[in-house]
Amino acid sequence: MASLEQFRSEARQWLEKHAPASLVGTGRGPFEGYWGGKKNTETRSDVMKWLEVCVERGWTAPMWPTEFGGGGLSRDEAEVLAGEMERLQLPPPLVGFGLAMIGPTLLDFGSQAQKREHLMRIARGEVRWCQGYSEPGAGSDLASLSTKATDCGDAFIINGQKVWTSHADKSDWIFSLVRTNTEGKKQEGITFILIDMETPGVSVRPIELISGASPFCEVFFEDVKVPKCNVVSEVHKGWTVAKALLGYERSVIGRAMGSQMSDAEDQLIACARRHLDDATGALSDPYMRHEIAKVGMDEQCFALTLNRIQQARKGGRAPGPESSVVKLFGSRLKQRWWELSAQIAGAQALGWDGPGFEEEDLNMTRAWLRSRGNTIEGGTSEIQLNIVAKRVLGLP
Repeated sequence: MASLEQFRSEARQWLEKHAPASLVGTGRGPFEGYWGGKKNTETRSDVMKWLEVCVERGWTAPMWPTEFGGGGLSRDEAEVLAGEMERLQLPPPLVGFGLAMIGPTLLDFGSQAQKREHLMRIARGEVRWCQGYSEPGAGSDLASLSTKATDCGDAFIINGQKVWTSHADKSDWIFSLVRTNTEGKKQEGITFILIDMETPGVSVRPIELISGASPFCEVFFEDVKVPKCNVVSEVHKGWTVAKALLGYERSVIGRAMGSQMSDAEDQLIACARRHLDDATGALSDPYMRHEIAKVGMDEQCFALTLNRIQQARKGGRAPGPESSVVKLFGSRLKQRWWELSAQIAGAQALGWDGPGFEEEDLNMTRAWLRSRGNTIEGGTSEIQLNIVAKRVLGLP
């Protein structure tokens, strides 16, 4: 314990000395920060300096081995570091699917060559990754995917399409599921493979959402040649890798939602005061008071659940089916938050742009519309319920 407190003191001193003063107090959440990659357009010197000093210390990936660009910290030390960054409300020096999903998966399943090729570049922010899972005919039923990889000696020739691929237009590499066998059980013919987005035959088309902004894209593979050394684990064994990665994905989605909703009740109260206060400054509508209080209580329960999961993971266990519980409840709670915000705002929640509407309400309207996708992305709520029923509750 003494050594951990010594680490806390050293980490605090280092952060106070090296973190750019302009970034203190600007932290927003796990995916709010610098994404890196070759297509990056970030030019702010303080953001790049923050990345540079953390890369040098290995603190973009604190628990990764130092040989792969990590900090080599224990889980307890990483928790202390995260707490000290949170105390200063610092943004993460680097964010993205490389750190949150494919990096941990390569540490679990990747070959030494794959780790050497990819992990250091991820930790340095040199490469940005996206995820190629869902297809037009294989969303919730992911095992029915049809993107085909034809064996061509030392390579695969890939043809097919992925959809709802977040940030594909800004990414350098994609980790993808492809079908390498059409016989037998569907899950046993799937392979997990890494694809350079600059490979001939890869094309990307953005998808627009009702909110007016979207990170989503379609990705097309037309005779894309990918070397077999890019297969993670074994050919036909990708389903196991895919499920492990989904655990990491749903956990980080849960943490992101927890961070975003850490002040949901306060924001609802502020919204109500703008739109519903009576002359005394009190919220006179008992229904609205009740609904805001319900969100506040659920927000606290969600935060406590996330904390229990984090404590349980200190033993080194990878995310399990509880990540589905977090994703299921968190996505529903986020939708309730924005629906209630729109209900409170009334007619002011119907604006899109132009005069007569406050910027705060216009942003709220777009967030409300965007939240409709929360119970679909990262695995639909129906699929999460099935996972919870089978793997958490043990139901037939």
